[in-house]
Amino acid sequence: MELRVLRYFLTIAEEENITRAADILHVTQPTLSRQMMQLEDELGTKLFKRSRYCIKLTEDGLFLKRRAEEILSLAENTAEVIGNRDKDIVGEITIGCTETHSMDVFAARMAEFRNLHEGVSYNIFTTNADGIKENMEKGVFELGLVTEPVDTTRFETLHLQDKERWGALVREDDPLSEKEFVYPDDVKDRPLILPVRSEVRYILEEWFGASFQDLDIAARYNLGRNVAVMVRSGLGTGICFDLFSSHEGLRFIPMAPPLMTGSAVCWKKNQLFSTVTRSFIDFLRNAD
Repeated sequence: MELRVLRYFLTIAEEENITRAADILHVTQPTLSRQMMQLEDELGTKLFKRSRYCIKLTEDGLFLKRRAEEILSLAENTAEVIGNRDKDIVGEITIGCTETHSMDVFAARMAEFRNLHEGVSYNIFTTNADGIKENMEKGVFELGLVTEPVDTTRFETLHLQDKERWGALVREDDPLSEKEFVYPDDVKDRPLILPVRSEVRYILEEWFGASFQDLDIAARYNLGRNVAVMVRSGLGTGICFDLFSSHEGLRFIPMAPPLMTGSAVCWKKNQLFSTVTRSFIDFLRNAD
């Protein structure tokens, strides 16, 4: 299976038309068709569902598409690493970040690394932990800053020292705002705004105890940026990190017993990175 043929295959999969793919690849249509038939013969399966107007991938074709993207990305990264081994550390690092106070420390590390290597730049995308993991699997993100709990069995992980404390976010005119701490009984009968992630649901279930199954869930969120807006509107009581207590008219009340969550920087295991990304990972590992 040649890299050239995999590039042909991916172009057809993207265009869903062999004529357009042939034009893009600057090969003749018969040549391209013959290459794909040979690839199907080599793999012993049909990769395409052909119709009069377009070409769609079969289930095996979709599987090969995912693997072909990984193989070509690995080949390109390998060439880049070898080609840049003796050059200055320059280039882009693509990072997925969730909402966390640990971003303060992480951003400081980014700045320190860039002060050492002015040719470095960052592409930062904000999403939740599930989105970060998915995009690292696909090779879209090279690194991820995630809040725990999160399954990182397929990733290398560097745990950060900062912890997030969970609590209830309420309006200042809410009677609950007078409390120093919030207990399960204080919120179990209220409409609640909860995180959507299953891993977080499990730790909240442990904190709430038996009452968790009977909670009135007004909304679920994947990113906390809109929790403050929903709380202010009267939709419910937000269960979240202390990221939004500075919003006017709102108050954050820590949970008791305390519920704490850590953060971690992670990257895909056995991934061959560019020189700049590998250097940044080594820098993070050796940082105080």
